[in-house]
Amino acid sequence: MTGTAPGTPAATTGTSRVELSIGGMTCASCAARIERKLNRMAGVTATVNFATEKARVDYADGTAVSDLIALVEKTGYTAEPFVPPPVPDRPAAGTTAPAAGGPRAGTRPPKPAVPPDGTARPAPADARAAADERARGALAALRQRVTVCAVLAAPVVVLAMVPSLQFDNWQWLSLTLAAPVAVWGALPFHRAAWTNLRHGAATMDTLVSVGTLAAFGWSLWALFFGHAGMPGMRHSFELTLSRTEGTSTIYLEVAAGVVTFILLGRYLEARSKRRAGAALRALMELGAKDVAVLRDNTEVRVPVTELSVGDRFVVRPGEKIATDGTVVEGVSAVDASMLTGESVPVDVTAGDTVAGATVNTAGRLVVEAARVGADTQLARMAQLVEDAQNGKAEVQRLADRISAVFVPAVMLIALGTLAGWLLVTGNATAAFTAAVAVLVIACPCALGLATPTALMVGTGRGAQLGILIKGPEVLESTRRIDTIVLDKTGTVTTGRMTLLDVHVAEGEDEKQVLRLAGALEHASEHPVAQAVATAAAEQAGPLPVPEDFAGVPGLGVQGVVEGHAVLVGREKLLANAGVVLPATLAATLAEAEAAGRTAVTVAWDGEARAVLTVADAVKTTSAEAVERLRGLGLTPVLLTGDNKAVAESVARETGIDEVIAEVLPQDKVDVVKKLQAEGRTVAMVGDGVNDAAALAQADLGLAMGTGTDAAIEAGDLTLVRGDLRVAADAIRLSRRTLATIKGNLFWAFGYNVAALPLAAAGLLNPMIAGFAMAASSLFVVTNSLRLRTFT
Repeated sequence: MTGTAPGTPAATTGTSRVELSIGGMTCASCAARIERKLNRMAGVTATVNFATEKARVDYADGTAVSDLIALVEKTGYTAEPFVPPPVPDRPAAGTTAPAAGGPRAGTRPPKPAVPPDGTARPAPADARAAADERARGALAALRQRVTVCAVLAAPVVVLAMVPSLQFDNWQWLSLTLAAPVAVWGALPFHRAAWTNLRHGAATMDTLVSVGTLAAFGWSLWALFFGHAGMPGMRHSFELTLSRTEGTSTIYLEVAAGVVTFILLGRYLEARSKRRAGAALRALMELGAKDVAVLRDNTEVRVPVTELSVGDRFVVRPGEKIATDGTVVEGVSAVDASMLTGESVPVDVTAGDTVAGATVNTAGRLVVEAARVGADTQLARMAQLVEDAQNGKAEVQRLADRISAVFVPAVMLIALGTLAGWLLVTGNATAAFTAAVAVLVIACPCALGLATPTALMVGTGRGAQLGILIKGPEVLESTRRIDTIVLDKTGTVTTGRMTLLDVHVAEGEDEKQVLRLAGALEHASEHPVAQAVATAAAEQAGPLPVPEDFAGVPGLGVQGVVEGHAVLVGREKLLANAGVVLPATLAATLAEAEAAGRTAVTVAWDGEARAVLTVADAVKTTSAEAVERLRGLGLTPVLLTGDNKAVAESVARETGIDEVIAEVLPQDKVDVVKKLQAEGRTVAMVGDGVNDAAALAQADLGLAMGTGTDAAIEAGDLTLVRGDLRVAADAIRLSRRTLATIKGNLFWAFGYNVAALPLAAAGLLNPMIAGFAMAASSLFVVTNSLRLRTFT
């Protein structure tokens, strides 16, 4: 029951569940530390997800939410109950609160006004808005910090690396510019390092903080108490290894550069997380905002949140259906593709059920509300997306995994170097110089560039090609996938009805058939009729205006066109008028229906003239796309809510061997889970609301940019163009970007590891260390820029 209010009963008797929003986590090790602390509490089972910054906690009776929050805060982080997107939660008519002892089967547990810890909480909508505002503010503050640091650090790095630009007293200008970066810019790292120190832990924040402070502190000492502050002092590149006492050496470019580069990486990560968290909001935005309710036979327009079970409301053509219900009056066709994946609009009449957020395409309907709020199909889909996102395994970033060993090792080497030099030489200055050199050469300057530069270039090139990559975690998934599930409607097919074939009786003219049939269908709002009318106008020219036009509910249309009494619709429409299909047209009709296509019969003046075949057409590029995906070592699987005949026809046309058809929206997630249970690593390509939860559940979600916002937000990769071939390009680009990041990380650490023994031996003068850092950074940037040539 994800996203419930604090104190909501969990599945297990005697336990409750709460979701906490966690603040202050900077790497996956932070999440692991919080999880360990919570799980040590009696009766508590917790899972902390670094990617979503949430903790899901099941706790036994007797434990208060405030106790859980206090423990997280004691560990050095912030926590507050997570507030889900606002969903109207009005009880069904006649329901009562559950009896003591737990919720009744089939009813939703009530949300307590005050959580078990006794602390009053703001209303969900207000709290959610406040949380969104805080997130936006934090991102803006981080962007400002990055910008200020970049402006200040750039001259410092340039002056240190280019001796010809150094003027008298340049070092004091460098100090003026570098000081705000080392103190204010690096403040988040200093705070995190202090928190880690108090809890006996070390992360990349520790190394960044200690390295920055050591470099800046030594520079201050050299400037004020050594010889580095003298007018005319110059830094020069000296490639020979020599021991120095360090009194004329400053490391200001290290202090400023490292902070700026790492902050840039943090900003890119935070921005991608912010975008990824909008899936549920996108889902709920699909629903209608207001509704015309019938009160004493008068239409009263009210917000959809005021709708109750049993209310009757009016839906006009083109409007969204406000909530799940039953049609009590009217005949129409409902476009449910966004929820069910069905490419053909469904004809509905009195007694038929309809789902909220679907679109009424034709006649006026009166619907009686059967489910409202959190019980609707749309709300349940939102729940599925959230469950799938929370169920994803945590993905530790490569830099964090390596730093788990690298950071403590560097700290020990620096301390060992300091102690060793003191014992051997007794020279405190030389000992401190060597220890600082260890920290400087180990400072992850190139490491800070390794991931963000490759991501920036890779994602920039992707945008040019119509591919949007959400973050580094996505790239690792592309390497492992072996199965790709393709949603049919809107992904493999166009997602709209198209006239495919015109079969005429012997002696009939095809253009004449299209002119007369198209004239009648043009007057109808039904999507199948519009497909016929559009094709007729394109192939037969301007269409005549019909006379005595009339729609026959559920069967078709009739009227007089150019003096002919014309019938267009289902075979039953012709049969009711005493018109019999000849054998050839009857065979064509049977063949079309066997292939899952919609067959439209045409007759005039008492004789059957043609059968028109309408269907959701396969995109011209889909077969080539499937072949490319196979070339990447992937097994394609076609998944659809359409019937088996339609699915198999599309599969034959595109070269797909494995087909899973007639799948309900909520079952798409189960299909992905089943494939994963078989040991497969699954990618999913989709474009509809009904695909959003499956996209989130898949190891890699690829959303078609021509689809709904919900699908795009739930996906890991977004394909801006509606071309399935881009999916293959997206996977290739992601794999190439991941390989570049790994190469960058290898060389970034390679420079550091190779130079550490030299630094510890006191054989690295300041400019050798600076040159090594500059060279490693230059290599990383150049290696990343190669992604610009990806085609």
